[in-house]
Amino acid sequence: MPASPRAPGVVSPRAPATGPSALHPLLGVVLDALRDGAVARGGPLPHGGPEAVAVRVGAAVGEAFPLRGTGAEEALTTLVRTLAEGAADPADPRCAAHLHTPPLALAAAADLAACALNPSLDSWDQAPAAAELEALVTRALAAEFWPGGDALVTSGGTESNQLALLLARERHGSVQLAQGANAHHSLSRAAWLLGLPEPVTVPAPSGTLDLAALDEALTDLHRPVLVAATAGTTDSGAVDPLPEIAALCARHGAELHVDAAYGGPLIFSDTHRAKLRGLEHAQSVTLDLHKLGWQPVAAGLLAVPDPARLAPLAHTADYLNADDDTEAGLPDLLGRSLRTTRRPDVLKIAVTLRALGRTGLAALVDRTVALARTFADLVEEHPHLDLYERPAISTVLFRPTGATDDEVAGIRRALLTEGRAVLGRARADGRLWLKATLLNPHTTTGDLAQLLKTVEGSTPR
Repeated sequence: MPASPRAPGVVSPRAPATGPSALHPLLGVVLDALRDGAVARGGPLPHGGPEAVAVRVGAAVGEAFPLRGTGAEEALTTLVRTLAEGAADPADPRCAAHLHTPPLALAAAADLAACALNPSLDSWDQAPAAAELEALVTRALAAEFWPGGDALVTSGGTESNQLALLLARERHGSVQLAQGANAHHSLSRAAWLLGLPEPVTVPAPSGTLDLAALDEALTDLHRPVLVAATAGTTDSGAVDPLPEIAALCARHGAELHVDAAYGGPLIFSDTHRAKLRGLEHAQSVTLDLHKLGWQPVAAGLLAVPDPARLAPLAHTADYLNADDDTEAGLPDLLGRSLRTTRRPDVLKIAVTLRALGRTGLAALVDRTVALARTFADLVEEHPHLDLYERPAISTVLFRPTGATDDEVAGIRRALLTEGRAVLGRARADGRLWLKATLLNPHTTTGDLAQLLKTVEGSTPR
């Protein structure tokens, strides 16, 4: 019987090709769609606000799960273009709201290779080379803080902070978290998730943890305590006084965890690593290379000074790490994460470290920090703008002179709705500020000046 003709646009039900060899003809489709979407967007953010974006996405997608497929090329073209047109583009100098970095092209290319090979780091027989590469890279990164240390690859600061509290709890049976009012919200959430007591929150009136208040809190606490300090706050990039905090922890017998998700990569820079002095006294450190490390999400780490500290994470599942396999020499990977299926996020990190080296990464860090200082200079010189303080890393808080908090919030939302700029918001000194988090090392002084003109154009007169 002859095959029945297909209707126009209907593809064969034959399964799509799989594996790396099938990628090549699709790459051009994806890159063209990314370009066309960015051109259609025309700025750092799609215009019109949430409702307009929803209408455009709905019109482009139509039926999200059709009865008959449209084929690989059409699906990629439509959906990638739609995603790019509706994206907040971290590579645009006017997109500076969050710790949302423009990823290095080489890291994105490495991530594609990881997707194509699709190893899972829950057993050695699924990821032989990836498992060894992860071991080499994590030890090398932990050695930036302590000789002989180790690190786990995580999905980001939230998971790293959760692991830090979990390891402290497993060492002590129970632990009291003491944190600054400037601490990341993931620490309080981790304490709740792990059934720990309500955290003791120490004031941070100037943006950093108050030492006298911490001393008083540690004096009053009588259970094992984990102090969480921050090296790079989300609101302003402030770095807590780590040497003094470490000294207080030593005096009171408390452990120290440093959330350096943002500021940790300063360690690569000879110019700026002194800002992290005291971090070497911590029992654990959170580091996110998808922030000031220019990696695609996710690229988090939890580093510890002694690999033995990770022992509580050991877990056995006979089909993954049977005792006789482990005794025969097959590496046991289950203790490297709370997750089971786990992609090789280490590959893009390894490619970046090898391609750029310490000097290359340091140059990107130095250039980015310098950009923030230049932006702060421009704000200070502007007759109608106020600067909160000089930047500690690459975050600058500013606001129009004389504006009310409602006007500051309105300026930000207007810029978002119009798709002209993406700025964050932060409350400091009892007032609301616009927040520019500068993470694109290729931004120019002209770009920064234009960003200020854009803000000025939305400021009420």
